[in-house]
Amino acid sequence: MFDRPATGENAILVQLDFGEDDFAERLEEFRLLVTSAGARPLGVVSGRRSAPDSATFAGKGKVVEIADAARLHEADLVVFNHELAPGQQRNLEKALERRVVDRSSLILDIFALRARSHEGRLQVELAQLQHLATRLVRGWTHLERQKGGIGLRGPGEKQLETDRRLLGKRVAVLKDRLKQLARQRAVRRRARVRGEVLAVSLVGYTNAGKSTLFNALTKAGVYAADQLFATLDTTSRRVFVEGAGQIVVSDTVGFIRDLPHALVAAFRATLEETAHADLLLHVVDSASADRDQQMAAVAAVLEEIGAGAVPQLVVWNKIDATGVEPGVEHDDCGNIARVRLSARTGAGLDLLRDALAAAAREHACQARLASA
Repeated sequence: MFDRPATGENAILVQLDFGEDDFAERLEEFRLLVTSAGARPLGVVSGRRSAPDSATFAGKGKVVEIADAARLHEADLVVFNHELAPGQQRNLEKALERRVVDRSSLILDIFALRARSHEGRLQVELAQLQHLATRLVRGWTHLERQKGGIGLRGPGEKQLETDRRLLGKRVAVLKDRLKQLARQRAVRRRARVRGEVLAVSLVGYTNAGKSTLFNALTKAGVYAADQLFATLDTTSRRVFVEGAGQIVVSDTVGFIRDLPHALVAAFRATLEETAHADLLLHVVDSASADRDQQMAAVAAVLEEIGAGAVPQLVVWNKIDATGVEPGVEHDDCGNIARVRLSARTGAGLDLLRDALAAAAREHACQARLASA
């Protein structure tokens, strides 16, 4: 077996076509993910398949092609834009004699790089451990059970069982800490409800411009960059809206298609803030050719976390890149359904503030009627 290097920056990208309509868009997003993780994409191996190979996902011939590309570019890392089974990953690493990373592991690695708050780091660690649990195999070829002998006799527990037990203990600790933080958020949320303050959460596909819009609305100065998953930690600010008073606006982690289930589970407590919001601002990158699929991916995640029924206002962002004029679109009932703006230039922000003021007045009216 080869020695795994501690790091791997030169990468070969592998994306197979199983008949999806958006192959090119997925590949471009994949490149951005790999770059966001700090690797250098040196080559791409692609091909069409009707179904994954059970042993190596890509098939014997394609594995040879990947190995040739890795040698040619002197790459020490092979990244698949697919979910690999533990056995497939082990077989690929043995055949390629290089580290192999799948899509879920790649996204987890980016989250680990981006997490800044204490809670964010706890959530990322929990997601990593839950993902690792599915890939925990006996890598101790020098022993079958813990060594015996004087002073070395163990309980007869296999190393794999020991690893699983220790991992399980750490997962339990992390879940307990995250529950405590969730209870603290619930207390703050109840106080906000009693104050009849409109709670607004920004949601959207990663890199749609949520943090830029959040900064434009709140002057908060949170980190915003043209990269995937620039924001992981939820940030909330009170904003004064003329004609309606105070509202609370929250910036949240961006979504992405095929988001690893371990991440959704680990970030569920944070994402529940979205489910408890009074209004969602669904920020869309209107300049993206893949925007329809991105909106569908966001809708799927919202359903998974129980926020599918929360009222939404679509924010058609980045109109400065498309030449579209700022404006407001209404639904059949006359309600504002979409606002066209540019968070970067500020064009159309006044239209969004007007829409938020109307939503805040309606929310306050309903709250007073409910308490009467």
